[in-house]
Amino acid sequence: MTVPSSAARAGRAARLCGQLLSVGFDGPAPPAELLARIAASEVGGVMLFRPNIAAPPQVASLVATLRAAAPPDAPLLVSIDQEGGLVQRVRAPATVWPPMLAVGEARDLALTTAVGRALGEELAALGIGWNFAPVLDVHTNPDNPVIGNRAFGTTPEAVTAQALAFWRGLRAAGLVGCGKHFPGHGDTHTDSHLDLPVVAHDLERLRRVELAPFAAAARAGMEALMTAHVLYPALDPDRPATLSHRIATELLRGELGFRGVLVSDDLGMKAVADRYSIEELAVLTIEAGADHLLVREPLARQIAAFEALVHAAEARSEFRARVEESAARVAALKAACTVPMPAPGAMLPSLLGTPAHQALAGSFATGPSSAAAGSRAADS
Repeated sequence: MTVPSSAARAGRAARLCGQLLSVGFDGPAPPAELLARIAASEVGGVMLFRPNIAAPPQVASLVATLRAAAPPDAPLLVSIDQEGGLVQRVRAPATVWPPMLAVGEARDLALTTAVGRALGEELAALGIGWNFAPVLDVHTNPDNPVIGNRAFGTTPEAVTAQALAFWRGLRAAGLVGCGKHFPGHGDTHTDSHLDLPVVAHDLERLRRVELAPFAAAARAGMEALMTAHVLYPALDPDRPATLSHRIATELLRGELGFRGVLVSDDLGMKAVADRYSIEELAVLTIEAGADHLLVREPLARQIAAFEALVHAAEARSEFRARVEESAARVAALKAACTVPMPAPGAMLPSLLGTPAHQALAGSFATGPSSAAAGSRAADS
């Protein structure tokens, strides 16, 4: 048996650590350094935001360039927040979707699945395979500054049924989804983009309301869930969910039986970024039980996160084991995504904003309850 050299082991550790990162960039074209990192497997995914999106042919070309840069044994997963309502990065001439609270208020699961599929088909036409949706938060606080009408309903039962129906539509279009924000961001008074929210409910209430949709998503086999940068004293009085082993591993994996990829919310959000360095965040989040880290910008933070993971994997066997476990889950997530390369630019007008999709989007009433919400996430 041939024992790999230390250099080979270090190289493998770096490639595995890279698969644990999705990054962002500014502008409509990918920087050369990003393409080089993708080719070296130092980046496993790329997130698209509004500054990356100008027009459908440009997005298709961008996605094709990003995906073509990846090595065959480590394909790139391109992700986006395309929820509908305030949070949808791709807009006209693609279909503009209503907020999901309006979709949920129609109480028609077949219609909700159709929305998920149609929305997914338009993303698939652009080669985008991972949608950070559905929202699994329960809209119990009308004054919540970040969730509001992004939620599918005001009860755990409605959210569970509607969100899973939407997710099944995404899957039918070949995408993988991502339920968010575990273990529940629906009753916060603070925007985690700006500060650390606290949800002070007792364990009985959390199990009955906040946790219920995530437990159902785990049972249904949802491929990914996203953490919340929120403190839940009844679950862990010391660390927000993203950094909590009690929440990410003991509760989500141990009690709820989740087997998919747990991805952090963006580690640049002030709820965590103002309290920890990016190096600490990267290592602590993986140690807690997450599998994939979102580091939108800037480049220096992305590189620092990657290097911190590699250093920890090389220095500690137990952390190396966590990296290998998470990289395997990420590989399975990528295998579950069946979205092809982007359609040719000439075909896009027939695939985006179709009359059938426009009619579907326009079939939902958007009254006061579904129209009222605020979200800083819509700005990006």
